[in-house]
Amino acid sequence: MNESPDNNRIERKPAWLRVKAFTGTGYDTVNLLLKRNGLNTVCQAANCPNRGECFNRGTATFLILGPICTRNCRFCNIRPGKPTPPDPDEPRRVAGAALEMQLKHVVITSVTRDDLPDSGAVQFAETVRLLRRCLPKATVELLTPDFGGSQKAWQTILESSPDVFNHNVETVPRLYPLVRPGADYQRSLRLLRWMHENSNIISKSGLMVGMGESSEELKAVFADLVLSRVSILTIGQYLAPSKQHFPVVRYLPPDEFVRLAEKAKRAGIPTVVSAPLVRSSYQADIVFSQR
Repeated sequence: MNESPDNNRIERKPAWLRVKAFTGTGYDTVNLLLKRNGLNTVCQAANCPNRGECFNRGTATFLILGPICTRNCRFCNIRPGKPTPPDPDEPRRVAGAALEMQLKHVVITSVTRDDLPDSGAVQFAETVRLLRRCLPKATVELLTPDFGGSQKAWQTILESSPDVFNHNVETVPRLYPLVRPGADYQRSLRLLRWMHENSNIISKSGLMVGMGESSEELKAVFADLVLSRVSILTIGQYLAPSKQHFPVVRYLPPDEFVRLAEKAKRAGIPTVVSAPLVRSSYQADIVFSQR
């Protein structure tokens, strides 16, 4: 599993990674609703392979703070660049769309906004506040960036009282300089641990595999996540958005994802969702209800 990405570029996806075309009545309904409300989703911005399935289920993961990210991670399809100022009406539109969709579990994520003094934490908090007003019985899951390590921003997120706090470590620390040059593995662990130590909020994280990581490196990450008190872990296959992105080193077969889940559970993570097409917010409502 620890191979050089420069010499192992893989072009053709195996059969288990092929998905159906994005069609269906539910897909069209959700797509139109998002367009009507001028909302972004990570499903679309990150070109998620599960978009058709999730939209047809009537779910989506809202992407706040615009579609442009201040970081340039080599695995991510979201556009890097200079974002526009936060839209103060965006939280209201997200809450309205969630109400129209009658979501029972709402997932909110964002691009990274290193350009903002609060890194976007207040926009998250306002979105949660309006969601609680519009859908008081719904549970809320936040998938956030690291906010540059600002504990003030972390406190803002904590005080918004989401039901699930999700922050992805994404890959093993050795690959951070190649894949996530603007991020810091230890900072991500500190954020997850801090959130657990200061609240009763369920902590969640996610990993991509197939980037050249070794089994021993993954084992070490599982141990780190246990020490950081992560309760839910998602593991999925990395898919390069283009030839300009970090290349796929290996496509792991489905049975290997089963074994990874077993290893993570043995390490001490209570709930592990692991399969080739799993993403951090994939079937988040089902995972939350069955944890």
